[in-house]
Amino acid sequence: MSFARYELLALLFTHPGSGFDEAVSLAIAAHVDRYPHAALALEKFRRLLPTRDLLALQELHTRTFDIQPITSLDIGYTLFGEDYKRGALLAGLSGEHKRAENDCGSELGDHLPNLLRLLPKLTDTSVRDELVRVILAPAVREMIREFGPERMAKKEELYKKHHKTLIEAASGEMRTAYCHALEALYEVLREDFELKVSLPLDQESKFVGSVGAELGIESGAAPNSLPGFAAGDSRGSCSSNVRGT
Repeated sequence: MSFARYELLALLFTHPGSGFDEAVSLAIAAHVDRYPHAALALEKFRRLLPTRDLLALQELHTRTFDIQPITSLDIGYTLFGEDYKRGALLAGLSGEHKRAENDCGSELGDHLPNLLRLLPKLTDTSVRDELVRVILAPAVREMIREFGPERMAKKEELYKKHHKTLIEAASGEMRTAYCHALEALYEVLREDFELKVSLPLDQESKFVGSVGAELGIESGAAPNSLPGFAAGDSRGSCSSNVRGT
């Protein structure tokens, strides 16, 4: 099985440049035959993007993942927050990136695009399977869940409480555009690795808890306790294309 398609998927989550629209088109074409549900999600992703305005596209990426974010692209943070387990994960991933000669650039080893680029370079299938089943797939599912209306509202409440100004969000459906890209990624992972695990829909949000703890530290308050890691399935507000098993 070729894992080269994950290189294309990695481009969808990097900070957009002038060739981003072409990268999305290539990703759709690469998945339309074998992964029709993923291709459909990517089509929805493309339709919501301000592709003719690079600055607006870059702002959408920043608002989604960096400044007062909906979710984080650092999957160790999504799963563990600032818990010591993230440090252990980063240490383990560092060795895998080095052995595979996978350049992480200025980002950490748990940054989603770095992990997607790592997958086709891993020669040990057991390591790749464990990485996907235990770390990557649960994190992507959790990221999709963060786009749910209730969780987004809770994060906004936290941001309003701790910041004088709330960064203006993207308008309408565009705000959840990247959720469709995450759905496409999860669908490909699900097919390639035959994922079948599931979680109850009311699982507590790790990302919201981590954001609250971080903002508490900034304001001088005691940080909230951080929940531990649990693998499983999830569905966010835009997850109609992610098929359950």
